[in-house]
Amino acid sequence: MSVEHLRIDNRLIHGQVTASWTNKIGTDHIIVVNDKVAQDPIQKKMLPRAARGIETSVLSVDEAAEYITSEKGKKDKIMVIAKLPSDALGLLEKGVEPKEINVGNQALVSGEENIKITKSISIMPKQAEVYKKISDKGYNLTYKVMPSDSGGDFIKTLKEKDLL
Repeated sequence: MSVEHLRIDNRLIHGQVTASWTNKIGTDHIIVVNDKVAQDPIQKKMLPRAARGIETSVLSVDEAAEYITSEKGKKDKIMVIAKLPSDALGLLEKGVEPKEINVGNQALVSGEENIKITKSISIMPKQAEVYKKISDKGYNLTYKVMPSDSGGDFIKTLKEKDLL
């Protein structure tokens, strides 16, 4: 089993994730991945509550990679929510092999230059290269808010915006 879906979404766990994505995927374990979030005791307590009964772990990139590639992790049907594209790339570099990668909501980052890519995705220009590195590992990055959306090719869209 292991990682059925990796979603890059800086809002982490919210209604779309718990109501739609987990049902579509049939996940039995959500793993939120980000080093800062994993050190925040409030988020570690609140994010599992937002998951509405689905087993939830809030882990650093290293902890998540270790768990996912362990014998126990390989038995779970996991949905990973990476806060940032760099978190997702870190997992891939540590041997995590998700079945699919979706760029979900990426809200504006205060104090940073943001470029609007789609209605629900804004990225910092420096992140475009991280997305390309993920793609270069053989992954087709899609973007869609809900599982029923038609979505699109995220790398193609970055090229159309002259970011790659």
